[in-house]
Amino acid sequence: MFHAPGGIGLRYNPPLSPLLILTPGNSSMLIRSQSHSATLLRVNSPSRFIFALILLLLIDGTVRTSDTVGDDNTNASTEVRHSDLSVFSDTEGTVRPIQTTDDWAARRKQIIAGAELAMGPMPTFENLPDFAPKPNEDVRLGDVRRITMTIAVDGTDRLPLDLYLPSSVADDFDLTRMQKSIGSSKLPAVIALHPTGAAGKRIVAGEGGRPGRQYAIELAQRGYVVVAPDYPSFGQYNQYDFAADAYVSGTMKGIFNHRRCIDFVSKLSFVDPERIGAIGHSLGGHNAIFLGVFDERVKVIVSSCGWCPFHDYYGGDIKGWTSDRYMPKLRDDYDLNPDKVPFDFYELVAALAPRTFVSVSPIHDSNFDVNGVRKAIPVAGTIYSLFKARDELVLLTPDCEHDFPTEMRQEAYRVIDRVLQHTPNDSKTQGAK
Repeated sequence: MFHAPGGIGLRYNPPLSPLLILTPGNSSMLIRSQSHSATLLRVNSPSRFIFALILLLLIDGTVRTSDTVGDDNTNASTEVRHSDLSVFSDTEGTVRPIQTTDDWAARRKQIIAGAELAMGPMPTFENLPDFAPKPNEDVRLGDVRRITMTIAVDGTDRLPLDLYLPSSVADDFDLTRMQKSIGSSKLPAVIALHPTGAAGKRIVAGEGGRPGRQYAIELAQRGYVVVAPDYPSFGQYNQYDFAADAYVSGTMKGIFNHRRCIDFVSKLSFVDPERIGAIGHSLGGHNAIFLGVFDERVKVIVSSCGWCPFHDYYGGDIKGWTSDRYMPKLRDDYDLNPDKVPFDFYELVAALAPRTFVSVSPIHDSNFDVNGVRKAIPVAGTIYSLFKARDELVLLTPDCEHDFPTEMRQEAYRVIDRVLQHTPNDSKTQGAK
Protein backbone atom coordinates (compact mmCIF):
# COMPACT_ATOMS: atom_id res chain seq x y z
CA MET A 1 0.00 0.00 0.00
CA PHE A 2 1.15 3.54 -0.63
CA HIS A 3 -0.25 7.06 -0.68
CA ALA A 4 -1.37 8.24 -4.09
CA PRO A 5 -3.06 11.41 -5.33
CA GLY A 6 -6.73 11.10 -4.48
CA GLY A 7 -6.46 8.25 -1.98
CA ILE A 8 -4.66 4.97 -1.29
CA GLY A 9 -3.01 2.88 -3.99
CA LEU A 10 -1.85 -0.70 -4.16
CA ARG A 11 1.43 -1.86 -5.65
CA TYR A 12 1.33 -5.45 -6.89
CA ASN A 13 4.44 -7.20 -8.17
CA PRO A 14 3.72 -10.85 -9.03
CA PRO A 15 6.68 -13.00 -10.02
CA LEU A 16 5.78 -13.55 -13.65
CA SER A 17 3.75 -10.47 -14.51
CA PRO A 18 4.72 -6.83 -14.88
CA LEU A 19 4.67 -4.55 -11.90
CA LEU A 20 1.14 -3.14 -11.65
CA ILE A 21 0.12 -0.11 -9.64
CA LEU A 22 -3.55 0.55 -8.89
CA THR A 23 -4.43 4.08 -7.85
CA PRO A 24 -7.70 6.00 -7.55
CA GLY A 25 -8.16 8.68 -10.16
CA ASN A 26 -9.18 9.17 -13.75
CA SER A 27 -9.40 6.01 -15.81
CA SER A 28 -6.18 5.50 -17.73
CA MET A 29 -3.62 2.84 -18.50
CA LEU A 30 0.07 2.99 -19.30
CA ILE A 31 1.65 -0.19 -20.65
CA ARG A 32 5.35 -0.61 -21.34
CA SER A 33 7.23 -3.82 -22.17
CA GLN A 34 6.07 -7.11 -20.66
CA SER A 35 9.20 -7.76 -18.62
CA HIS A 36 10.52 -5.51 -15.85
CA SER A 37 7.93 -2.83 -16.60
CA ALA A 38 5.21 -0.97 -14.79
CA THR A 39 1.54 -0.99 -15.69
CA LEU A 40 -0.45 1.84 -14.15
CA LEU A 41 -4.23 1.57 -13.81
CA ARG A 42 -6.19 4.49 -12.43
CA VAL A 43 -9.77 3.80 -11.30
CA ASN A 44 -12.26 6.43 -10.26
CA SER A 45 -14.34 4.62 -7.64
CA PRO A 46 -13.74 2.19 -4.74
CA SER A 47 -15.94 -0.48 -6.31
CA ARG A 48 -14.00 -0.32 -9.55
CA PHE A 49 -10.77 -0.38 -7.55
CA ILE A 50 -11.79 -3.68 -5.89
CA PHE A 51 -13.01 -5.07 -9.21
CA ALA A 52 -9.71 -4.17 -10.88
CA LEU A 53 -7.76 -5.86 -8.10
CA ILE A 54 -9.80 -9.08 -8.40
CA LEU A 55 -9.40 -9.02 -12.17
CA LEU A 56 -5.67 -8.50 -11.78
CA LEU A 57 -5.34 -11.53 -9.51
CA LEU A 58 -7.31 -13.68 -11.94
CA ILE A 59 -5.21 -12.51 -14.88
CA ASP A 60 -1.99 -13.20 -13.02
CA GLY A 61 -3.15 -16.71 -12.20
CA THR A 62 -3.84 -17.27 -15.89
CA VAL A 63 -0.40 -15.93 -16.81
CA ARG A 64 1.33 -18.21 -14.35
CA THR A 65 -0.66 -21.24 -15.48
CA SER A 66 0.12 -20.63 -19.14
CA ASP A 67 3.79 -20.02 -18.32
CA THR A 68 3.88 -23.39 -16.61
CA VAL A 69 2.39 -25.43 -19.44
CA GLY A 70 3.15 -23.35 -22.51
CA ASP A 71 6.74 -23.00 -23.70
CA ASP A 72 5.92 -20.06 -25.95
CA ASN A 73 4.84 -17.81 -23.09
CA THR A 74 7.73 -18.86 -20.87
CA ASN A 75 10.33 -18.29 -23.56
CA ALA A 76 8.96 -14.89 -24.50
CA SER A 77 8.83 -13.67 -20.91
CA THR A 78 12.34 -14.66 -19.88
CA GLU A 79 14.10 -13.94 -23.15
CA VAL A 80 12.73 -10.41 -23.07
CA ARG A 81 14.08 -10.02 -19.55
CA HIS A 82 17.67 -10.80 -20.52
CA SER A 83 17.49 -8.97 -23.82
CA ASP A 84 15.85 -5.89 -22.33
CA LEU A 85 18.73 -3.62 -21.37
CA SER A 86 16.51 -0.58 -20.91
CA VAL A 87 15.83 -1.08 -17.19
CA PHE A 88 17.52 -1.81 -13.88
CA SER A 89 16.45 -2.45 -10.29
CA ASP A 90 17.37 0.31 -7.87
CA THR A 91 18.49 -0.25 -4.28
CA GLU A 92 14.86 -0.58 -3.16
CA GLY A 93 14.07 -3.16 -5.82
CA THR A 94 12.06 -0.77 -7.95
CA VAL A 95 12.42 -1.28 -11.68
CA ARG A 96 13.50 1.93 -13.38
CA PRO A 97 14.52 2.93 -16.89
CA ILE A 98 18.23 3.19 -17.63
CA GLN A 99 18.89 6.83 -18.44
CA THR A 100 22.47 7.40 -17.29
CA THR A 101 25.73 5.50 -17.12
CA ASP A 102 25.26 5.30 -13.35
CA ASP A 103 21.96 3.51 -13.96
CA TRP A 104 23.79 1.10 -16.24
CA ALA A 105 26.48 0.53 -13.60
CA ALA A 106 23.75 -0.73 -11.28
CA ARG A 107 22.39 -3.07 -13.96
CA ARG A 108 25.91 -4.26 -14.75
CA LYS A 109 26.39 -5.34 -11.14
CA GLN A 110 23.14 -7.29 -11.41
CA ILE A 111 24.39 -8.97 -14.60
CA ILE A 112 27.60 -10.07 -12.92
CA ALA A 113 25.61 -11.35 -9.94
CA GLY A 114 23.47 -13.39 -12.33
CA ALA A 115 26.51 -14.81 -14.08
CA GLU A 116 28.00 -15.81 -10.73
CA LEU A 117 24.84 -17.76 -9.91
CA ALA A 118 25.66 -20.03 -12.84
CA MET A 119 29.46 -19.88 -12.73
CA GLY A 120 30.04 -19.64 -9.01
CA PRO A 121 31.45 -16.66 -7.10
CA MET A 122 34.65 -14.95 -8.14
CA PRO A 123 37.34 -16.01 -5.63
CA THR A 124 39.10 -13.38 -3.58
CA PHE A 125 42.34 -11.95 -4.91
CA GLU A 126 43.68 -11.29 -1.43
CA ASN A 127 46.64 -13.18 0.04
CA LEU A 128 47.56 -14.88 -3.21
CA PRO A 129 51.03 -16.42 -3.52
CA ASP A 130 53.86 -14.99 -5.58
CA PHE A 131 53.84 -16.26 -9.15
CA ALA A 132 57.13 -18.15 -8.66
CA PRO A 133 57.50 -18.81 -12.41
CA LYS A 134 59.16 -22.08 -13.38
CA PRO A 135 60.36 -22.00 -17.01
CA ASN A 136 60.77 -25.34 -18.76
CA GLU A 137 61.35 -24.33 -22.39
CA ASP A 138 62.89 -21.30 -24.10
CA VAL A 139 62.81 -21.27 -27.91
CA ARG A 140 63.16 -18.85 -30.79
CA LEU A 141 60.46 -18.66 -33.43
CA GLY A 142 62.07 -16.31 -35.90
CA ASP A 143 62.24 -12.89 -34.26
CA VAL A 144 59.95 -14.00 -31.43
CA ARG A 145 61.07 -15.66 -28.22
CA ARG A 146 58.66 -18.09 -26.55
CA ILE A 147 59.17 -19.13 -22.94
CA THR A 148 57.02 -21.96 -21.62
CA MET A 149 56.51 -21.95 -17.86
CA THR A 150 54.12 -22.52 -15.02
CA ILE A 151 53.05 -19.86 -12.54
CA ALA A 152 51.30 -20.14 -9.18
CA VAL A 153 47.75 -18.85 -9.58
CA ASP A 154 46.51 -19.80 -6.12
CA GLY A 155 47.73 -21.74 -3.12
CA THR A 156 47.41 -25.16 -4.75
CA ASP A 157 47.53 -24.81 -8.53
CA ARG A 158 50.14 -23.90 -11.13
CA LEU A 159 49.05 -22.69 -14.56
CA PRO A 160 50.99 -23.71 -17.69
CA LEU A 161 51.43 -20.86 -20.16
CA ASP A 162 53.53 -19.57 -23.03
CA LEU A 163 55.03 -16.09 -22.76
CA TYR A 164 55.77 -14.60 -26.19
CA LEU A 165 58.33 -11.81 -26.36
CA PRO A 166 58.53 -9.64 -29.48
CA SER A 167 61.84 -8.81 -31.12
CA SER A 168 62.13 -5.50 -29.25
CA VAL A 169 62.60 -7.25 -25.89
CA ALA A 170 63.47 -10.85 -26.78
CA ASP A 171 67.25 -10.46 -26.62
CA ASP A 172 67.43 -8.50 -23.37
CA PHE A 173 64.97 -10.52 -21.29
CA ASP A 174 66.62 -11.98 -18.18
CA LEU A 175 64.97 -15.34 -17.62
CA THR A 176 66.24 -15.71 -14.05
CA ARG A 177 64.77 -12.38 -12.95
CA MET A 178 61.85 -12.45 -15.40
CA GLN A 179 62.63 -8.86 -16.35
CA LYS A 180 64.27 -6.99 -19.20
CA SER A 181 67.87 -6.11 -18.43
CA ILE A 182 67.85 -2.87 -20.44
CA GLY A 183 65.16 -0.24 -19.99
CA SER A 184 62.89 0.66 -22.89
CA SER A 185 59.46 2.05 -23.64
CA LYS A 186 56.60 -0.06 -22.36
CA LEU A 187 54.69 -2.40 -24.66
CA PRO A 188 51.04 -3.44 -24.84
CA ALA A 189 50.12 -7.03 -24.00
CA VAL A 190 47.43 -9.44 -25.16
CA ILE A 191 46.01 -12.51 -23.42
CA ALA A 192 45.56 -15.09 -26.23
CA LEU A 193 43.00 -17.76 -25.32
CA HIS A 194 42.95 -20.98 -27.31
CA PRO A 195 40.02 -22.91 -28.80
CA THR A 196 39.07 -26.46 -27.88
CA GLY A 197 41.81 -28.94 -28.75
CA ALA A 198 44.28 -31.32 -27.15
CA ALA A 199 47.22 -29.07 -28.08
CA GLY A 200 45.85 -26.31 -25.85
CA LYS A 201 47.95 -23.16 -25.89
CA ARG A 202 50.03 -24.39 -28.85
CA ILE A 203 46.98 -24.07 -31.08
CA VAL A 204 47.43 -20.28 -31.00
CA ALA A 205 51.03 -20.80 -32.12
CA GLY A 206 49.76 -22.51 -35.27
CA GLU A 207 50.60 -25.99 -33.97
CA GLY A 208 47.08 -27.36 -33.59
CA GLY A 209 46.69 -28.80 -37.07
CA ARG A 210 44.08 -26.30 -38.28
CA PRO A 211 44.77 -22.98 -40.00
CA GLY A 212 43.55 -19.62 -38.76
CA ARG A 213 44.24 -20.06 -35.06
CA GLN A 214 47.82 -18.71 -34.83
CA TYR A 215 46.93 -15.33 -33.35
CA ALA A 216 49.41 -15.55 -30.44
CA ILE A 217 52.48 -15.82 -32.64
CA GLU A 218 51.11 -13.28 -35.13
CA LEU A 219 50.50 -10.70 -32.41
CA ALA A 220 53.99 -11.28 -31.00
CA GLN A 221 55.41 -10.79 -34.50
CA ARG A 222 53.41 -7.58 -34.60
CA GLY A 223 55.22 -6.33 -31.49
CA TYR A 224 52.95 -7.38 -28.61
CA VAL A 225 53.86 -9.21 -25.45
CA VAL A 226 51.51 -12.20 -25.47
CA VAL A 227 50.46 -14.60 -22.74
CA ALA A 228 48.82 -17.83 -23.93
CA PRO A 229 47.65 -20.06 -21.05
CA ASP A 230 46.32 -23.59 -21.21
CA TYR A 231 42.65 -23.97 -20.31
CA PRO A 232 41.96 -26.69 -17.74
CA SER A 233 41.84 -30.16 -19.38
CA PHE A 234 43.95 -29.15 -22.42
CA GLY A 235 47.64 -29.03 -23.28
CA GLN A 236 49.94 -29.36 -20.27
CA TYR A 237 46.83 -28.86 -18.12
CA ASN A 238 45.22 -32.06 -19.43
CA GLN A 239 45.24 -33.80 -16.05
CA TYR A 240 43.31 -31.04 -14.32
CA ASP A 241 40.75 -32.48 -11.88
CA PHE A 242 37.61 -30.33 -11.83
CA ALA A 243 36.08 -32.47 -9.08
CA ALA A 244 38.96 -31.76 -6.71
CA ASP A 245 39.14 -27.98 -7.03
CA ALA A 246 37.29 -25.32 -5.05
CA TYR A 247 35.50 -23.76 -8.04
CA VAL A 248 31.82 -24.16 -8.82
CA SER A 249 32.53 -24.30 -12.56
CA GLY A 250 35.35 -24.72 -15.02
CA THR A 251 34.28 -21.40 -16.47
CA MET A 252 35.00 -19.55 -13.23
CA LYS A 253 38.31 -21.37 -12.83
CA GLY A 254 39.21 -20.20 -16.33
CA ILE A 255 38.24 -16.60 -15.57
CA PHE A 256 40.31 -16.65 -12.39
CA ASN A 257 43.34 -18.07 -14.21
CA HIS A 258 43.05 -15.54 -17.00
CA ARG A 259 42.81 -12.66 -14.56
CA ARG A 260 45.98 -13.97 -12.94
CA CYS A 261 47.60 -13.88 -16.38
CA ILE A 262 46.84 -10.15 -16.46
CA ASP A 263 48.35 -9.80 -12.99
CA PHE A 264 51.46 -11.64 -14.16
CA VAL A 265 52.07 -9.81 -17.41
CA SER A 266 51.32 -6.43 -15.79
CA LYS A 267 54.24 -6.95 -13.41
CA LEU A 268 56.76 -7.26 -16.24
CA SER A 269 58.77 -4.05 -16.29
CA PHE A 270 58.41 -3.58 -20.05
CA VAL A 271 54.61 -4.01 -20.17
CA ASP A 272 52.15 -1.12 -19.91
CA PRO A 273 49.36 -2.36 -17.61
CA GLU A 274 47.00 0.24 -19.08
CA ARG A 275 47.22 -1.38 -22.52
CA ILE A 276 45.91 -4.91 -22.19
CA GLY A 277 43.76 -6.82 -24.69
CA ALA A 278 42.21 -10.28 -24.98
CA ILE A 279 41.57 -12.42 -28.04
CA GLY A 280 40.20 -15.91 -28.56
CA HIS A 281 38.48 -18.28 -30.96
CA SER A 282 35.60 -20.63 -30.06
CA LEU A 283 36.32 -21.71 -26.46
CA GLY A 284 38.80 -18.85 -26.36
CA GLY A 285 36.21 -16.54 -27.89
CA HIS A 286 33.73 -16.77 -25.05
CA ASN A 287 36.55 -16.91 -22.51
CA ALA A 288 37.74 -13.55 -23.86
CA ILE A 289 34.24 -12.16 -23.25
CA PHE A 290 34.09 -13.62 -19.74
CA LEU A 291 37.51 -12.16 -18.93
CA GLY A 292 36.49 -8.74 -20.23
CA VAL A 293 33.29 -8.75 -18.18
CA PHE A 294 35.04 -9.66 -14.93
CA ASP A 295 38.22 -7.62 -15.44
CA GLU A 296 37.97 -4.06 -16.72
CA ARG A 297 41.72 -3.83 -17.18
CA VAL A 298 41.06 -5.43 -20.56
CA LYS A 299 40.65 -2.51 -22.97
CA VAL A 300 39.83 -4.42 -26.16
CA ILE A 301 38.20 -7.83 -26.57
CA VAL A 302 38.12 -9.94 -29.75
CA SER A 303 35.84 -12.97 -29.87
CA SER A 304 35.85 -15.21 -32.94
CA CYS A 305 33.07 -17.82 -33.13
CA GLY A 306 32.59 -17.40 -29.40
CA TRP A 307 29.01 -16.53 -28.61
CA CYS A 308 25.35 -16.06 -29.36
CA PRO A 309 22.33 -15.83 -27.04
CA PHE A 310 21.48 -19.13 -25.37
CA HIS A 311 18.20 -19.44 -27.27
CA ASP A 312 20.16 -19.34 -30.53
CA TYR A 313 22.82 -21.87 -29.53
CA TYR A 314 21.80 -25.08 -31.33
CA GLY A 315 18.21 -23.91 -31.18
CA GLY A 316 18.30 -23.54 -27.40
CA ASP A 317 19.92 -26.91 -26.68
CA ILE A 318 22.52 -25.77 -24.15
CA LYS A 319 23.93 -29.18 -23.15
CA GLY A 320 27.24 -28.12 -24.69
CA TRP A 321 27.62 -25.50 -21.95
CA THR A 322 27.27 -28.00 -19.09
CA SER A 323 30.43 -30.12 -19.07
CA ASP A 324 32.87 -29.85 -16.17
CA ARG A 325 34.99 -27.38 -18.11
CA TYR A 326 31.96 -25.09 -18.48
CA MET A 327 28.94 -24.59 -16.18
CA PRO A 328 27.35 -27.80 -14.82
CA LYS A 329 24.78 -25.71 -12.93
CA LEU A 330 23.06 -24.99 -16.25
CA ARG A 331 22.09 -28.66 -16.15
CA ASP A 332 21.86 -29.30 -12.42
CA ASP A 333 20.13 -26.10 -11.28
CA TYR A 334 18.58 -24.66 -14.45
CA ASP A 335 17.34 -27.83 -16.16
CA LEU A 336 19.05 -27.13 -19.51
CA ASN A 337 16.44 -24.42 -19.99
CA PRO A 338 17.72 -21.13 -21.45
CA ASP A 339 14.74 -19.39 -19.86
CA LYS A 340 16.00 -20.28 -16.40
CA VAL A 341 19.66 -19.37 -16.88
CA PRO A 342 20.28 -16.20 -14.82
CA PHE A 343 22.27 -14.36 -17.51
CA ASP A 344 22.65 -14.23 -21.27
CA PHE A 345 25.10 -12.91 -23.83
CA TYR A 346 23.01 -9.82 -24.59
CA GLU A 347 24.02 -8.69 -21.13
CA LEU A 348 27.62 -9.89 -21.19
CA VAL A 349 28.42 -8.10 -24.44
CA ALA A 350 26.78 -4.92 -23.15
CA ALA A 351 28.78 -5.28 -19.92
CA LEU A 352 31.94 -4.73 -21.97
CA ALA A 353 30.86 -1.17 -22.82
CA PRO A 354 32.36 1.30 -23.44
CA ARG A 355 35.47 -0.79 -24.13
CA THR A 356 36.05 -2.02 -27.66
CA PHE A 357 34.52 -5.37 -28.61
CA VAL A 358 35.06 -7.11 -31.95
CA SER A 359 32.80 -10.07 -32.71
CA VAL A 360 33.87 -12.24 -35.64
CA SER A 361 30.72 -14.24 -36.35
CA PRO A 362 30.80 -16.28 -39.58
CA ILE A 363 27.52 -16.68 -41.42
CA HIS A 364 27.92 -20.47 -41.62
CA ASP A 365 29.02 -21.12 -38.03
CA SER A 366 26.91 -24.08 -36.88
CA ASN A 367 27.83 -23.58 -33.21
CA PHE A 368 26.99 -19.94 -32.69
CA ASP A 369 24.17 -18.82 -34.94
CA VAL A 370 24.97 -15.51 -36.61
CA ASN A 371 21.27 -14.63 -36.57
CA GLY A 372 21.38 -14.65 -32.79
CA VAL A 373 24.47 -12.45 -32.85
CA ARG A 374 22.78 -10.05 -35.25
CA LYS A 375 19.81 -9.93 -32.91
CA ALA A 376 21.93 -9.22 -29.84
CA ILE A 377 24.39 -6.66 -31.21
CA PRO A 378 21.80 -3.85 -31.58
CA VAL A 379 20.58 -4.55 -28.05
CA ALA A 380 24.09 -4.24 -26.63
CA GLY A 381 24.56 -1.27 -28.93
CA THR A 382 22.03 0.74 -26.93
CA ILE A 383 24.42 0.62 -23.98
CA TYR A 384 27.43 1.51 -26.12
CA SER A 385 25.38 4.46 -27.40
CA LEU A 386 24.67 5.47 -23.81
CA PHE A 387 28.45 5.87 -23.45
CA LYS A 388 28.65 7.58 -26.87
CA ALA A 389 30.84 4.66 -27.97
CA ARG A 390 28.66 2.83 -30.49
CA ASP A 391 31.55 2.59 -32.97
CA GLU A 392 33.50 0.51 -30.43
CA LEU A 393 31.07 -2.38 -30.91
CA VAL A 394 32.21 -4.09 -34.11
CA LEU A 395 30.56 -7.03 -35.87
CA LEU A 396 32.36 -8.87 -38.67
CA THR A 397 30.47 -11.62 -40.52
CA PRO A 398 32.80 -13.52 -42.87
CA ASP A 399 31.44 -15.99 -45.41
CA CYS A 400 32.87 -19.12 -43.78
CA GLU A 401 32.14 -21.76 -41.18
CA HIS A 402 33.57 -22.03 -37.64
CA ASP A 403 36.83 -20.31 -38.55
CA PHE A 404 38.98 -17.21 -37.99
CA PRO A 405 40.20 -16.38 -41.51
CA THR A 406 43.23 -14.26 -42.30
CA GLU A 407 41.37 -11.13 -43.33
CA MET A 408 39.31 -11.21 -40.14
CA ARG A 409 42.37 -11.66 -37.96
CA GLN A 410 44.07 -8.77 -39.72
CA GLU A 411 41.05 -6.53 -39.19
CA ALA A 412 40.95 -7.53 -35.53
CA TYR A 413 44.66 -6.76 -35.16
CA ARG A 414 44.15 -3.31 -36.67
CA VAL A 415 41.46 -2.60 -34.09
CA ILE A 416 43.74 -3.82 -31.30
CA ASP A 417 46.53 -1.59 -32.64
CA ARG A 418 44.23 1.43 -32.58
CA VAL A 419 42.84 0.86 -29.11
CA LEU A 420 46.17 -0.04 -27.50
CA GLN A 421 47.98 2.74 -29.39
CA HIS A 422 50.53 0.43 -30.95
CA THR A 423 52.41 0.76 -34.22
CA PRO A 424 52.99 -2.78 -35.49
CA ASN A 425 56.31 -4.06 -36.76
CA ASP A 426 56.27 -3.20 -40.47
CA SER A 427 57.41 -6.60 -41.70
CA LYS A 428 54.85 -8.54 -39.68
CA THR A 429 51.55 -6.84 -40.40
CA GLN A 430 50.32 -9.67 -42.63
CA GLY A 431 49.28 -12.87 -40.87
CA ALA A 432 50.16 -16.32 -42.15
CA LYS A 433 47.56 -18.07 -44.25
